[in-house]
Order: sequence, then C-alpha cells, then structure tokens
Amino acid sequence: MIQTLPLALPGTLVNLHRIDTALHAKCWDVQAHDVVAAPNGDVYALYRVHRYMYGVADEHDPAVANFGYRIITRYSADGEVLASALCCPEGADETASAVVDGSDMTLCVLPNGTLTISTRPNNTTLVTPDLSRVIATYDSKERRPSKEFTPGDAFATSIGVTPSGRLLCTIAEYGVWNYGSAITNLVGVADGALTATSKPVIHALASLDPEPARHSERDVRAHVTYQGAPVGLANRPRPALTELAAGEDRLSGWRDSRLGRPVPLADDLFVVPVYARTFRGGSRGRPFVFALVNDQGEMTGRLHGMHQRSDSPFTGFCFNLAADPHRGYAFHLNRYGLYAWNRAGVLRAKLDTETKTFKPLTHFTLTACSPVGDLLLVHSKQHLILRVPVPDDLTGLAAAVEEALRAYARQRTVLKRQWAPVNWHWTQTSAPVHRL
Repeated sequence: MIQTLPLALPGTLVNLHRIDTALHAKCWDVQAHDVVAAPNGDVYALYRVHRYMYGVADEHDPAVANFGYRIITRYSADGEVLASALCCPEGADETASAVVDGSDMTLCVLPNGTLTISTRPNNTTLVTPDLSRVIATYDSKERRPSKEFTPGDAFATSIGVTPSGRLLCTIAEYGVWNYGSAITNLVGVADGALTATSKPVIHALASLDPEPARHSERDVRAHVTYQGAPVGLANRPRPALTELAAGEDRLSGWRDSRLGRPVPLADDLFVVPVYARTFRGGSRGRPFVFALVNDQGEMTGRLHGMHQRSDSPFTGFCFNLAADPHRGYAFHLNRYGLYAWNRAGVLRAKLDTETKTFKPLTHFTLTACSPVGDLLLVHSKQHLILRVPVPDDLTGLAAAVEEALRAYARQRTVLKRQWAPVNWHWTQTSAPVHRL
C-alpha cells in the first residue's frame, strides 16, 4: 500500500518555541535521520528539529532562544500517528535524556519488537515499542583513553536484522586512518538476543582500516570477537575491504575512506558499502564499492552496474543502501537514479532521474526496506515519508515507482488540507508525547 506520512512535530513543542512565527520562518529546520518499519506494520521515524539564530546565545525565553531535539514518531500500519517521543535536547547536560546521543543516529526494530537507537561510537539505547520509556542503555562513554578514563558498556554504532533475527552490526574504533576520534571500522554479526540484561557477542567479519594507529590493551573490545578472541590491536579481519579494493584507486589506496551502513541481503550475505575519501572541492567520480560479504567474512562479489562518475553517490552524499533479504533485492537511490540488484549483484533496474517521470526522486532519501519489501523514502524539503511497494519482479519497478510518485502528489494534497502545515512543518496535537 502506498502511504505518505508526515514527520510530525508535537504541538506543545511548536507552541513553546513559536516555530511557526514569521520571525523564525527561515531559522529552523527538520532533518531526517532514519525511518524503519516493524514486522507488525508500524513505522518509526527519527529526525532532528532545531533552530539557530545569531545573537541569541544568552536568551532564556524559549520563544526566542535556539533549541534542538531528536524526535521519534510511531505510525500505525494505517498511517495514524500513535505517539511521539522527545530526547537529547541540545544545550542541556548529559542527564537531561536517558537516550545516549551521538553521531550517525539510526533506528532498528529487534525481533521482539523493541526499538533501538544507535549512535557512533558504539552506543545503543533500547526503547519500548510504544515509545513510553527507555528500557536500557549501552553507553560506551568512549573518549580517547586517559588516566581518568572509565570504560562504559558499549554495543554497536548501527544494527540491522536478518530474516532469522541475526543482528548485523557496525563497530567504531579509535585510530582509524590515524584519527583521534572513533570512526566506524568493523562489520560483524551477533546471533543472540539484545536485551536489557544481556548483550550478544558480535563476531567481526570485515574491517576498513586493517591497522588502526596507537592501539593499546584499553582499545580491546571484549564483546566483539575475531577468531575466538576479542577484537583489538592486531586481531581483526584481514585482508580488510580497503586492501581488497586498493587496486581501484592508485592515488590514495583508499586511505581516509569511510564504511557505510551495511544491509542484509540474506541471513548469510550482506552488502557492505565503502566510500573513498571526500574532498571539499567536489568528490563526484571518487571510487566506491558495494561489497558482497558472507557470514564467513569472505568478499564474494559486489553490486555491479554503476558508473563511477555518471552514477556517483558522492553528488549530494547519497550513501544509503536498503535491502529486502526475503526476496534477495538490494536498492540504492542517489541524484542520478534508483538502482535495484538481485542477490548475485546483477543490476536488474535503474530508474534514471534525468527523465521527467523520475526526476522527483532527486528530492528523496532512501532509508530502508520494510519487512514486506516496501521502500521507505523521505522528502528532504517537504518532510514527508513515502512508502513504495516493490513488485516481486523488478521489471515492474518503474511502473510501481511511477504510480507511487503520482499517489504521493495526491496524498500530499489531502494531508495539506488536514494538517494545514506552515513552512512544511506538520503539527500533531492528538497523539501522546513522551520525554525519554
């Protein structure tokens, strides 16, 4: 079923900060982080709302002062807003929210229905499905180790779920490419359940930088193993993905590359994206690899068919992948098209955004596939989620997306009459709002 869902702002928040006044019309923004769907049909969206005005740093009136929050909204299978939750207020102390804040924030629905919020470096928060409370936090408390450093209880930077319930995770490490901050460097699989009282061991499958700099015993991660021993120092998957791809970029050898969020293509096969270093002056044409990695850590192939320059994901920094592991399909959307592959890595469809029909896709970001294989897209300016059903045969993808884009225009018109948005922000006043 094609759906269009608004990234709703709680009415209490809109009124408190006077978001819809003309004075603030160009000073605030909504930025989507992630959208996922649960097996029961519910949809969860995670996004940030913030306002910044120069010269009001000392202002205490919430109607004028700068602000920022993360918002999680839950929608029913029919598209109704069921609840929202506010967390991680900006400018507050660390105890203002039970959710661990950080970079690259993503969502995942665990097999038991629990919602996870993961951030870099290796922080994971467990939240009840109704968004009413935080169940547990795995807070790495990671900073570069010092004499005063007290390690926290880390888990993962991102999590995905395979059809049988395995957890596909990424883990950040210090010293990657000789940087002093934690950068996502490992991909692994956990076969146990993640609960409030226990976390499974993550078995590392692939690495980005094979030799992170300046590691010591304090950098060893006991909950991540490779060949039966904790990951750290020299114990990590080799050859690294960058070593396998080094011949494709003779100038940099993939130094300063980044690991994207992997997606499961099956229980034992994953797509792991690697992107070469980006430059301020433009990065279109830089190399990238969508590697196929099995659960033994072997790179068995890649997703083929994209041209390094004319299909470059670096334009607009469109780095997301999505996958439907039940049918073995992988998807990627960037400024040049929507791409679809089968499990063998063969490109089965490309919807070219240079055509009039699919040009509207340039305004959307792909976030995920639902458990039934629908694509979840977010409009970057209108702050709407578009749910696109994908046919079993990818030869029908073009017709399905064309119909979804037409339906989006119709459903957006209906929502505008119902919600009366101001500056493309959608205010909801009926659903409960929790503070996490």
